[in-house]
Amino acid sequence: MRIRRAGVGSSTGALPGLFLWLRGVAALALIAGASGCSFTSPDAATGSQYVGIDGVTAPEAQRIAKEAYIYGYPMVANYQAIHAASIDTGNPQYKAPFNTISHAPPQDMAAVAPSVDAPESSAVLDLRAEPVVIRVPPMESRRYFSLRLRDLYGYNFAYVGSRVGGNGGGRYLVVGPRWNGAEPPGFTKVIRAETELVSMTARTQWFGAADLPHLKRIQAGYKVQPLSAYLRRKPAPAPAAVAWLAPEPPAQMRSSLEFYNQLGFVLQFAPVLHSERTLRKRLDSLRIRPDAPVVTDTLNPRLRQVMREGMHDGQNDIDKHRVALAGKTDTLFGDRQTLRHDYLARATGAQVDLGGDNREEAMATVLATDAAGQPLDGAHSYTLRFAPRGLPPVNAFWSVTLYRMPGRQLAPNPIGRHAIDAAMLPTLKRDRDGGLTLRIQHQAPGKGDQANWLPAPAGPFMLTLRYYWPQPALLDGAWQPPQAQRVGP
Repeated sequence: MRIRRAGVGSSTGALPGLFLWLRGVAALALIAGASGCSFTSPDAATGSQYVGIDGVTAPEAQRIAKEAYIYGYPMVANYQAIHAASIDTGNPQYKAPFNTISHAPPQDMAAVAPSVDAPESSAVLDLRAEPVVIRVPPMESRRYFSLRLRDLYGYNFAYVGSRVGGNGGGRYLVVGPRWNGAEPPGFTKVIRAETELVSMTARTQWFGAADLPHLKRIQAGYKVQPLSAYLRRKPAPAPAAVAWLAPEPPAQMRSSLEFYNQLGFVLQFAPVLHSERTLRKRLDSLRIRPDAPVVTDTLNPRLRQVMREGMHDGQNDIDKHRVALAGKTDTLFGDRQTLRHDYLARATGAQVDLGGDNREEAMATVLATDAAGQPLDGAHSYTLRFAPRGLPPVNAFWSVTLYRMPGRQLAPNPIGRHAIDAAMLPTLKRDRDGGLTLRIQHQAPGKGDQANWLPAPAGPFMLTLRYYWPQPALLDGAWQPPQAQRVGP
């Protein structure tokens, strides 16, 4: 074999260069060994590292799967709620089609943990074709109301109500992320959403049976309609038809790999934000995208395994975060500016209470046990006492609602009372020192205590204390709720 000359000189002039090249390779090998790195290209992953996707190794796929689970959990959970409420007409939770408002009755015996004191009006806004107009009626200043908009990410990105804007009513234009039309004049406010599907929830304070006609009149004043209908113009062209995915049952969502297919599907309604371009690119590298499902029968077995492990890792992080909060979950809800990129908090919030309010709007305390740590049960009697000048510090009102367990539903009782709230204070009996003691028991108490009676079922139950428009003493923890005290054996 002849050796080609490298430059001027004899045929052996190439040997020093070859020696230097070999020495450089050895040096690179030493550096790689010292840093614990491998010079194997990800594209050349083999054996246990190969997952069937060029450029992605098994460890990287597991990390992305974990990241996607934490990032996407609120999106999939919100899509499930939207599908049940406005797409699947056969679902028991179905309420109304897109851009149509529905109203819950004040005492919905079938609902889970309903707000008896502030019944809900709700709608799913479809912003794909054009903006949607929300009309809010004026109402008396003493009546609290709150209208919240939540996007697919789980952010409460806008509020209208007593706390924000007052009770004078208004007309609000909600604009989707892909709409570029001119904003017509005459609106109280233009609200921009980051996703094309938005959940709207309005709560209106109810003052009891005599107030029902007034409540219904106010609820009828809430209006939701596309912008073209509001302007009495030709409707915008309909959006492209969507083959809506049937969501995985909630009980399986935390373990089924179908989660990733649902996440990819939902991403089509959430255009990529500049601040999340890198994250969404990582999801795309694992083929989590709207155009085709990532999890199929032909999925690489190793990829299937590491995605399942990544999902498990993500759920473990959520579980640890929830435990670390020790029940203080009010910081898990807010807008993008408040939560920033804390996707773990966002996912934990979606599992703890999908659709929870920002703490500035409303807070709650759940009592499932008495002061001794024993589960609340109608076989016993209890008191819940607020000390003198110790009622919940709120700008709107507070309430105590009782739910039977385990379904967290209202419990039938002989006087039809499911809650005691601040509006009832004039009719409640005060203690001698000015405090307030509620009687919580299955059997009716003596005549002198019936005004303060909150009837309990014969079996297990829980109490939810709600605080609407909390004051600083509640927000900073200076005020603490009372505990249920068991009376007698």
